[in-house]
Amino acid sequence: MGTSMVEYLQQDMQCEGLLECLHGLKQLDRECFRVLVESDEPLTIDEIADVVDRERSTAYRSIQRLLQAGFIQKEQVNYDQGGYYHVYHPRDPKRIADEMQRMLNDWYAKMGQLIQEFEDKYDQRVETSIEN
Repeated sequence: MGTSMVEYLQQDMQCEGLLECLHGLKQLDRECFRVLVESDEPLTIDEIADVVDRERSTAYRSIQRLLQAGFIQKEQVNYDQGGYYHVYHPRDPKRIADEMQRMLNDWYAKMGQLIQEFEDKYDQRVETSIEN
């Protein structure tokens, strides 16, 4: 089972903890993201795998999670003689932060709705049991 909200709130969380908390990303995902942020140019999967010292397939899965979460972008580079390869680079941190803020706002609204449903459901039961 995952970490509870109470456990997250009790932790001394760093900003990178948002990647895990909001997106379910793993330590390797954070490492791959850091590598891309620190690079002056877009990188291939093989280059990322070399830096994080992991197999290509492991780095690829991590990059796919980062893509799905919207933290990085993929670009196709074409060879002059035909064929292509992909490179990856981080998205604008301001846009990522804005998206995380929207996600947090949506989550907050949903939790408020669930809390209200909880109160409505159990308040009726308590009132009924008091009357009896």
